[in-house]
This record gives sequence, structure tokens and C-alpha cells, in this order.
Amino acid sequence: MPKKKYTGKKRLFGPEYYFNYELSWLEFNSRVLSEAENTENNLLERVKFIGIVCSNLDEFFQKRVGGLKRQLHAGVNTISVDGLNAQEQLKIIRKRVLEMTERYRGCFFNELMLNLENHGILIKSMDELTAKQLQKAESFFGRQLYPIITPLAVDESHPFPFISNQSLSFAIELRNKKTDEKSFARIKIPSNRPRFIAVHKSANKIVFIPIEELIKAKMNLFFPGMEVLSAHLFRVTRNASLERNEEEADDLLEVIEDELRERKFAQIVRLELDAKTPRPLKNFLVKHLEIIPQDVYEMEGTIGLADVFQIATIEGFSSLKDVPWSPILHPVFYHPPEERFPNIFSVIRKGDFLVHHPYHSFELSTQKFIEEAAKDPKVLAIKQTLYRTSKDSPVMHSLMRAAEEGKQVAVLVEIKARFDEERNILWAQQLENVGVHVAYGIPGLKIHTKLTMVVREEEEGLRTYCHIGTGNYHPDTAQLYEDLGLFTCDAVIAKDVTNVFNLLTGFAPKQRFDKLLVAPKYMRKRMLNLIDQEIKEAKASRYARIIAKMNSLEDPQIIERLYEASKAGVEIDLIVRGVCRLKPGIAGLSERIRVHSVIGRFLEHSRVYYFYHSGERIYAIGSADWMHRNLDARVEAITPIESVKLKKYLQFIFEIYLNDNRQRWILAWDGSYSKVSTMEQGVKEGTHNSLMRHTSSSKAPIPMPS
Repeated sequence: MPKKKYTGKKRLFGPEYYFNYELSWLEFNSRVLSEAENTENNLLERVKFIGIVCSNLDEFFQKRVGGLKRQLHAGVNTISVDGLNAQEQLKIIRKRVLEMTERYRGCFFNELMLNLENHGILIKSMDELTAKQLQKAESFFGRQLYPIITPLAVDESHPFPFISNQSLSFAIELRNKKTDEKSFARIKIPSNRPRFIAVHKSANKIVFIPIEELIKAKMNLFFPGMEVLSAHLFRVTRNASLERNEEEADDLLEVIEDELRERKFAQIVRLELDAKTPRPLKNFLVKHLEIIPQDVYEMEGTIGLADVFQIATIEGFSSLKDVPWSPILHPVFYHPPEERFPNIFSVIRKGDFLVHHPYHSFELSTQKFIEEAAKDPKVLAIKQTLYRTSKDSPVMHSLMRAAEEGKQVAVLVEIKARFDEERNILWAQQLENVGVHVAYGIPGLKIHTKLTMVVREEEEGLRTYCHIGTGNYHPDTAQLYEDLGLFTCDAVIAKDVTNVFNLLTGFAPKQRFDKLLVAPKYMRKRMLNLIDQEIKEAKASRYARIIAKMNSLEDPQIIERLYEASKAGVEIDLIVRGVCRLKPGIAGLSERIRVHSVIGRFLEHSRVYYFYHSGERIYAIGSADWMHRNLDARVEAITPIESVKLKKYLQFIFEIYLNDNRQRWILAWDGSYSKVSTMEQGVKEGTHNSLMRHTSSSKAPIPMPS
């Protein structure tokens, strides 16, 4: 593909030099969908990726489309950095989503279902069941469904029912057999029952029937004396992008609780509808749901394919799944079987080390750190930030146990973490009940940093141990999300971490940080200075290099500075999993910038930054992407990695990413992504398999490049 030429006649950093955020996000989901289409992947893993695509789209409509619709309805005429207003973006989004919907549904129904059937996993309709399978289905209906389903009629005395977010429902058209009058009813499909009901199981075969097929077949039982003329599925998605005024709120907890209630009743931003729904019934839904036709997405067959996760995770059929991965004990913790697990604080005192999840065990490193701190009598205080965690978090239980034993425990709970607010509120209340000091941070800012500090009384005096990570303290996602964490007792970093907590819990707006890059006040300036140093070196004809790995690249000021660096001669590689608004490969502007994206078994989540810096080779990890929200609207922390061994490990993983010839995609100047071609004589090696293999075989205290 020919490179787009920068002529220099237009304003250097005008709209034409930025990709649209929403469309870049949809490109990311398209790459996820490619994993479902990739025949080299195991069959049930491909089904899993269909579920991820649909789940991602649900969140996209709730957050991104919801936000654009709020702008539109409020009359906000804000133009995005790429020059589009809300209405223009919504129009393009619809076109792209329709294309994506056709792709993922075609992949699932035309290919994956046939392959599943060939391997003994069948999804059938009622009229395809054997007599024995039919009996089992009807038994399930009588015992598990009929008692809990509530049909809701709509007439003069029964208003149109509230349709909850992401609920799957039947829109039913009825006729009174005596009066011949027609009416509408709705049946909500229970979300606490399996979407796919197993009616046959054997060693090498399983037969499912979708729950809606069973309910539809028994529909007449809910409406005796009425004739069911038609019954068609529909599903709504509601806006999760609601306004909140944190600065004026007296009780932020109450504000968030109110928002959670409001979200259930928020504006509908998408209606997924059975394409065979009769037009009068469709018009009836559109009218009563108060939506416009552009928000209706009609589709043939099963709606709500995020539920195919159930199929992807069925027991057995191991040949259709990836070989299970069990995270490895980090080498610094190796000990003879007859000896006890080494004291984690003594290990940290020997020197800084990095854990790399899910390759290294979260349970036996990060979780162990907090568990040992909770029961160690020498530990006086534990402080931690909480952005997301699991429903039954061992980390939270350890913190509560520590407080009950008299330790000073402080937790900064981010109750504004989207879709995790309710869980975090519950944890905050439980923590407070046992004496944990719970704070909710700074008005107007999210606490996104991933920090834990433990203060321990030792012979030399008090010593502070720290964990600074790129991911959440979430034992479940630690099995799936790729993240890094630094363990250190470096006195300067410990002081900086202490100052971050003081900033969050007290009145300390002028804190000083000697090593940490802390947002929102200091990080942007430091990042720009680091890029400027590379520009200065390149202009002096000296070697200059930047490598950065993150989830998203969106911030216009950072992008502009990277363009300047490329023009000056700095070689730049950006490993960006999701949204990227920077346009690489434009001659005279960004020809020295290469943008890579790795999609595969694990979700790339770590943020890692490298600057050659006149040979000093600065490496840093932390919680912040190069996005406006991370740099200006969140509390973030990025820590330098100073150990030579740890720098070499980060260099090593960068090399793996940049040489991946199986999972890596390259972004072109026109916004398209192409998958890296396999070398003719090379072996396909993906990043995730490379790191699993390397971690499994590593015996050194720190995995080192060969």
C-alpha cells in the first residue's frame, strides 16, 4: 500500500492526522473477531472469541455510543480531534457495527456451529430432539422455568413494562379467541438459568437447546384462552454514560448509588431484534421503548451471542481447547519441597523483582504479599488502592483480617470504576465495618493507580515494602490479563508511594515525588520531557529510540510530540492493544513510527515505556496509558525500573512482541490493520506461547534473554 504523503501545506496537526476514537475501537474488536475466524485456533477458543466480540460490543454501546447520544440530546456540538461531531460519528458507527454483526454471525452460524456439530457439540431446536431429549427438556421447563417466568400483558390497565439493560425478552402478539381482539405481552427470559440447556450428555457428545426455543414451544401455557400469533426475541442496551457532579456532592458514595439506580432506567441506545418480527410489532416496540429506527439492529437467529461463553467453557472436549496454562511460581520463590515457602519480605530485601502475570502466579506473589503482611506480627500498616477486584476477593479478606488484628489498614476504593461500582461499594462497606480506613479519593479524579505498601518493624527500624503494578488486584483476571508488577523496598520509591497515599487520604496537594511519575500533576510533563530528550538527541545525529506498550493511545499532545520525534529521526515502536489515534507511516511526518497490536489468548494489559535517553535506557511500568483521562483525570503512578537484570527482562519481552509473527497486527496510515505474514522458512510463534514456554523453562531468579 502506498504511503500517504505529508505535503506540509495543511495545518500540521489538524483533524486529518488523527484517527477517530470510536472507529479505532471498532477496529480493535474486528481484530478480536479475526481470532474467531482464524482456523488455526482451537474450535472452542474460536467460540470464546465470538462471546468476547459480543460482550465488547455491549460495553461499547453502553459507554461510547451512550456518551455520544448524551452529547447529541444535550445539543453539544463538540467536534472530536479528528473533526467529527456526535451525529456524524453515530452514523459511521452504525455502518461499521452492521458490517461487524454480519461477520460475527456468519462466522458463528455458518462455520462454527457446523464444526461444533462435527465434534459432538450440537445446538438443536425443539423439533430436532429425540423423544428422550424432548422429555428432558420438558421436565426442565416444568421444574426450572415455568414457576419463575412472569408474563406481562400490555393494555389499558397494564402499562408497557420496564425492559432492563441487556435482558433478553419475547415480544408476543396475542389474539383473544372469544373477542378476536389483539394484544401485546412480554416474557423476560430468566438470566439466572443457563442460556443453553443440556438435554443429552455422554463422553463425546452433548446436545443443547437454547432456552428461548423451549420457552417459545411452551408459550401457550402462559396464555390460556389466548392464541399466540407470534413471539420474537428482542434485547435492549442502555446508556451507562451518565453525568455526575462529584465536586458538588456531599456524599460521593450516595451519588454513585443513585447513579447505579439511574443506569437501570437510562436511555436505550440499541435494540437488537429478530429480523422476522412483524412490522406492526416492531413499530410497537420502537414507540414504547422511545427509540429511533437507527437504534434498531435486526438479525436472523439467536440474539445475544455473548452467552456462547457457556458453550466455550463446557467440561470435557479438551482437544477443542487450548492446553490449560497454570501460572508458574516466580523463580525468586523457588525452594526445596521439604522447606517452607520463603518469607516474602526477606526475598524483596535481596533485590527488586518483577512478576509477569499470568505467566507468574498471582496467588503466590501479589496475593501472598498481602496475605503474609496481614498475619505478620511485625507488620504495622498496610495501604492499598482498589480499582477492581473479584466478588470473593482473598486480598480483601486479608486486609479485613489485618484490621481485626490491630494493624493500621487504609484502602483507597475507587467507587467510580465503570461497571464495578456496586461491587466496590459493597467491599468499602465491609472494610469499614471491621475498622479499615476507607477513603474515596479526590473529587473529579478516578483512582486508577495500582499500589500496595506494607510498613514493617525490623531491627534497623521501620521498612516499607511496595508493590507497584499495571493491573488490578483481581485474582480472576490475573489468570487472563497480561500485567507486570514491581516488588521493591527502595527507600526513595517507598517515600514516593507514601506520598501518593497521603495525597489521596489527606490534604497534601503539593507532594513531591523523586522517582515515581504521578498523574495528574506531574506525569504528562515528565513524559513530554522524555520524548523531547529523544528529539534533541536525534537532531544532534545521535541514536534515539522510543518503545511504548499500552492499552490505548489517544492523547493529542503526546501524539503531536511523537510526530515531532519521528520528523527529527527518532525510531519509535508503539505496541497498542486497542484504540490508537496516531497515524503511522505518513512520509515526512510519522514514517519512523510503527504501531503494533497483539491479540490472542491473554488480554494485553501492561503499560511499559522505554527511552534510550543518551544510553541511560530508561524503563518504566505503571497504570497509565497515553490518554487524556490517564494523564489529566486520574490518579496514576508509573515507576522506573532501575535494576539492570529487570531492564534486560523488559527488553526481552519487547523483542518477543516486536518479532511475533502469529498474533501481531500492523497499523497502516489509512487506519487498516494487517496481520504480520509468516516468514517462509520460519515457525509461527505468538507472544503468549513464547512467554509461556520461556517462563516454564526459566530457572534463573530473573528470566533472562538468551
